[in-house]
Amino acid sequence: MKYLKTIGFNSNQPIGRGFNYPYDIAFSNDGRIFVLNRMGGLNPSGIRIQICTFDEDWLGEFSTGPGTGDDQFKVPVCIAFDNQDFLYVTDESLNEVKVFDNQGNFVKKWGTAIEGFGCLKGPAGIAHGDDWAVYVVEQYANRIHKLTRDGESVLSWGEEGTGEGQFDMPWGITLDSQGHVFVADWRNDRIQKFTSNGEFIAAFGKSGDGDGQFNRPSSVAVDGKGFIYVADWGNERVQVLTPDGSFHQMLHGEATLSKWAQEWLEVNQDELQARNNSDLLTKGLPAHLRTPFHAASQTEPVFWGPVSVKLDSQDRLYVTEHSRHRIQIYEQSRSLSTQDIL
Repeated sequence: MKYLKTIGFNSNQPIGRGFNYPYDIAFSNDGRIFVLNRMGGLNPSGIRIQICTFDEDWLGEFSTGPGTGDDQFKVPVCIAFDNQDFLYVTDESLNEVKVFDNQGNFVKKWGTAIEGFGCLKGPAGIAHGDDWAVYVVEQYANRIHKLTRDGESVLSWGEEGTGEGQFDMPWGITLDSQGHVFVADWRNDRIQKFTSNGEFIAAFGKSGDGDGQFNRPSSVAVDGKGFIYVADWGNERVQVLTPDGSFHQMLHGEATLSKWAQEWLEVNQDELQARNNSDLLTKGLPAHLRTPFHAASQTEPVFWGPVSVKLDSQDRLYVTEHSRHRIQIYEQSRSLSTQDIL
């Protein structure tokens, strides 16, 4: 993968340009980027969805501030567009999925956690299939729920455990071009692959910090050739796997300043000087600080809190970092193919 650019910078303001704990992104049919800001626990007033472009044009925001209203959230987790350009947002606290049009107008909601048809318990990852189904990860129920786009239950699978088809706090989800379902099984430190009807196919990874090992993977994406991208959240990195789940490549981050950050520093010279004095490019840390977390928190270019991985229509990889409040973007340095693994 080849690093392209970075979008975003930290803003503590509840409105306006800049991210604060971004957790996920989604792409509309016209290529706009919708960014879900979750904000920190001590300052939830900036929960919102922001809209920008690859070229870093700022287009606005909607659903600002915490709350229980139709267009508000308490603890939003993931977002995804369907093929009709409606945006779906999960909220693990309200136990709901809320649907908006591509202009940010509220359309409907479903999934309140009461006993009954289509209820959700801690909805997290969300993805859409070509069969018009919506796949929602229920992290508190340790299952995957397949529903219609009106929230009516079709089927569900999974239970707590470590065996095939079992989960322990699952998080991210995606579908490949063949309709296979991939789930980031967060506390089991693995990726599981299923048919669209929940039949187990394979599992990739185990606990650890080596190649092909994971520490709390939070998100997964699959490109058009079947290569698998995993946000290895606890190890502060992204791993690329081959279509059969073998290790292929490791990404640790190569961020440069975004256009927004550059513009802000140009008019805040005191902050620019403080940033230069802080030496955030130094990679040589004392032995007792050589952990993924310490390296990430003290070295600006590398990933810090890589919580989401998404691919756009050109198979460019977007890595959302909740702790650096930015998105790093990568492209294929050359066309990946299955010949790479033969």
